[in-house]
Amino acid sequence: MRHQEESYWTTRYKEKQTGWDIGFAATPIKTYIDQLEDKNIKLLIPGAGNGYEAEYLIEKGFTNVHILDISEIPLQDFKKRNPTFPDTHLHHANFFEFEGQFDIIIEQTFFCSFVPTAENRSAYAQQMASLLKEKGKLVGLWFAIPLTDDLEKRPFGGDKKLYLSYLAPFFTEKTFQPSYNSIPPRQDRELFGIFIKK
Repeated sequence: MRHQEESYWTTRYKEKQTGWDIGFAATPIKTYIDQLEDKNIKLLIPGAGNGYEAEYLIEKGFTNVHILDISEIPLQDFKKRNPTFPDTHLHHANFFEFEGQFDIIIEQTFFCSFVPTAENRSAYAQQMASLLKEKGKLVGLWFAIPLTDDLEKRPFGGDKKLYLSYLAPFFTEKTFQPSYNSIPPRQDRELFGIFIKK
């Protein structure tokens, strides 16, 4: 499974089939980052791709930012753009097998990137919780688009009720609402959420 996923994403990056890549940090996530005061908290961005949110965090003075991707290509590109970023904070790994403890995990539509079986989605929620410290937060964006039977067409969608069915066993919902400040192409197609580990 890991090899298949790694191969899929690496091919997408090599062939520049990256329609999901907006080229900058998403506004709802930037707005959330802007109100964080402790610059030393440990943050993880899984499925980070080109890591624009990580670049924004660095720009804002955060010192303990980690990014993870199953494909090495975006991590290499990120390092070229950010040569002083610590190699030990770049994780070429499978999220579902990754280990660590973080204060905040930033979700940038990563949930919608892998095959949406109930098993995978339950494993996602459980793994997110296991990677967070006590009372740690899962914060970010989930696509509010219909989930179809087409298991080839990404991003894989869902709605608030469906996402909560996976997240609720592990997290307390602080907010989970349609994003008011999404970029125009994603207006009315994103949910912004803050969840606290139970």
